[in-house]
Amino acid sequence: MADSTPDPRNAHRDEGFPAQQQDQPGLTDRTDPEPDHGEESYVGHGRLEGRRALITGGDSGIGRAVAIAFAREGADVAIAHMPEEQDDADDTLALVREAGRKGLSLAGDVREESFATDIVTRTREEFGGLDILVLNAAYQHDIDGFENLQTEDMRRVFDTNLVGLVLTARAAFPDLEPGASIIVTSSIQSSSPSPGLIDYAMTKAAQVAFVKALAEEGGSKGVRVNAVAPGPIWTPLIPATGWDAERLATFGADTPLGRAGQPAELAGTYVHLASAESSYVTGAVIAVTGGKAL
Repeated sequence: MADSTPDPRNAHRDEGFPAQQQDQPGLTDRTDPEPDHGEESYVGHGRLEGRRALITGGDSGIGRAVAIAFAREGADVAIAHMPEEQDDADDTLALVREAGRKGLSLAGDVREESFATDIVTRTREEFGGLDILVLNAAYQHDIDGFENLQTEDMRRVFDTNLVGLVLTARAAFPDLEPGASIIVTSSIQSSSPSPGLIDYAMTKAAQVAFVKALAEEGGSKGVRVNAVAPGPIWTPLIPATGWDAERLATFGADTPLGRAGQPAELAGTYVHLASAESSYVTGAVIAVTGGKAL
């Protein structure tokens, strides 16, 4: 019988991406080509049946792929997103509901403490509890020389990627029950930082420290804390980063697989970490990088 497993070098788009530019936050319908979130490919097997999840930055990119996968595995899904991302959020939640699960849109900015904490309360009120917290919201921008790093941009990176993450996790943690899972979207930048993303890379390294420290505390109450570290993944965040045509044309080409990844290629890792099959995995950082080493 022939092997139906696709060649990972060309399982998805194996050429570069066209020149394009958009403002943060990036939007799916302005991203060319549109990322693959697993809309047509992800098949669930009941691995998260009856679970209740909150995903920050769940409207597009990796967050959307995770929302689709979680719903098709049997979880109800709440997504936190910026107000200007409402159309993307609506599209994501339509897919969640098509899977027969509850979906909840939470519009706001995780840099605001009241919103970062209220999303936990609102999810629990809507779903009757919270079992899976995916801390995925992120901001990055290209820096043309360290001397050009603007304080306002740096603060937005720190407040989105670190402060908002900690505020939401702190609100959720005390009432998480044994078997609950916290999953952070870190990055290969945590260990292989690029000068043009220096502030973003700093936050991703700090997220790894957060995961390892909270996993130590969470273990005693049966709460697992892990991270996924993506490599170059084609999401709306990429054309909204400020890179030129050459950078987009070669995006992901330096990986051993020779191409950028798609959000759909990360979804299974989040499902694994959220499910009972990873019951002995905590404090881990799992690389999904096309072969680039952490």
